[in-house]
Amino acid sequence: MSIAELPDKVRRPATRAGPPAKSAILEITPLITEIIEGGQDVGSIAPVSMPAAGRLGAAVNHLKFAWPEMSAGWPVWAWQIWFATILLTSMAAAFVLGPPLVAVTVLAGLSLTFFCFSLLRIHSLCNGLRPILAFETERFQVPSQTDEELPDYTILVPLFGEAGIVTDLVLALEALTYPVSKLQVLIILEEADQATRDAILRTPLPAHFVVITVPPGQPQTKPRALNFALLEARGEYVTVFDAEDVPEPDQLQKAVAAFRFGPKNLACVQARLNVYNPEKSWLTRQFTIEYTMLFDWLLPGLQALDLPVPLGGTSNHFRKSYLVAAGGWDPFNVTEDADLGIRLARMGYGVSVLNSTTWEEAPHRPSAWMRQRTRWLKGWMQTYLVHTRQPLQLWRDLGAWRFWGLHALMGGPIVSALVHPWFYVLAAMNAWHGTLLQAPANLNGQLLWALGVFNLVSGYATAAGLGAIAVQRRSRPWLSLHTLIMPVYWLMISYAAYRALFQLVSAPYYWEKTEHTARTAQHDPAAGNAG
Repeated sequence: MSIAELPDKVRRPATRAGPPAKSAILEITPLITEIIEGGQDVGSIAPVSMPAAGRLGAAVNHLKFAWPEMSAGWPVWAWQIWFATILLTSMAAAFVLGPPLVAVTVLAGLSLTFFCFSLLRIHSLCNGLRPILAFETERFQVPSQTDEELPDYTILVPLFGEAGIVTDLVLALEALTYPVSKLQVLIILEEADQATRDAILRTPLPAHFVVITVPPGQPQTKPRALNFALLEARGEYVTVFDAEDVPEPDQLQKAVAAFRFGPKNLACVQARLNVYNPEKSWLTRQFTIEYTMLFDWLLPGLQALDLPVPLGGTSNHFRKSYLVAAGGWDPFNVTEDADLGIRLARMGYGVSVLNSTTWEEAPHRPSAWMRQRTRWLKGWMQTYLVHTRQPLQLWRDLGAWRFWGLHALMGGPIVSALVHPWFYVLAAMNAWHGTLLQAPANLNGQLLWALGVFNLVSGYATAAGLGAIAVQRRSRPWLSLHTLIMPVYWLMISYAAYRALFQLVSAPYYWEKTEHTARTAQHDPAAGNAG
């Protein structure tokens, strides 16, 4: 595919202004541009054409130096620090001079943010209850295709600390029905992870599996490993699976159909993620409700509203040429998936939700859950800082509707998680003074009080209602009652948000690894599959 064939709205890193490459290892920038403009497939790059050190340096620094405004490698820009400092100082000073005015202003802003969330849930509920679901359109069903008609497909599987589930991984990937003659599976290992490397050596691998070892280096993150392996990919399409994933067998064929029948600018289709071990603990049950709402209802709702779709960390399927044009993954962002989804939207690419499920393991221990959620929230903070560092450019890229949508969708969850426990504190103080249900005397205060009550009631009601309907659609009605303890789960998310904020300052690129266990004796994923 040539540059001229890409959608008109698309902006590519190679055409962006930015500081020159800082090292010879960045020779990959003109190399990739030359290949795309020359109509060649990126998969034709021979791995031996670049030294290992150069490939590793390119995997780490390509986006950081070729398109610095899109990289978390530069954590915070100076104006963002000054803006935050001036804002907080001004608020503190104003609070000393006039506490009621500041309190009303802050509460009004927060109420508006929470109101947007309630509207999104209501819209997603209405969108999902239509007789024909927007994300289950029949035109994306698998058409009749011979093996020769299917394109080459590459699966990237980054592993770290996964020695115990290698056998499960191989079995899950072997169950895919895509023709092996067109399939390339790249198992990506870290050189320092001797246990997983030994487990791979002990496991018989099919001929279409290729093992890639990433040299040591920093940051040691999943996106760094993905970038390193991308040069080995020979497929027209590329997808990412995690070690514990169990994708539905025909998922790749459905993805091909989605691309072939979808719009020209469709760069990625995101499969629905769900959980195969909800019965393990109350945490896995809350996690299952949350995932089912997000991938079965909220993401399709965002798609229907033409808002940017933050990707999940696995089972996102890409046109490889578009992925390369977008700069690949940001190795400095610990939620590289959400960041890439926003970057694709800014470049004019489309993202669609695929009617196919990948089953995952939910962490059942609070410590494991907390580490994972801290990393996710830290990554969302990184992503929000990256994409708001040039507000005017963001406006030009997205337009007014999606610009404000991005602030609500990316900034809103962060603010919500941070301030949520303080509402409990405020409610407790009002209850102590006997003013919990007492409306203010002035009109402005009454309006704000009414909006706050509406947000509180609608927030819980829409989340619980949507969660209950979502799990029932997945033939798991027994989970519906567990939506009643969502407030406890949300408080845990708030604690994770404060951990994430601390790490954003102290260790922005630290990747808190999620532990996984073998699926032996766990719930059969297929048993939870329903419309």
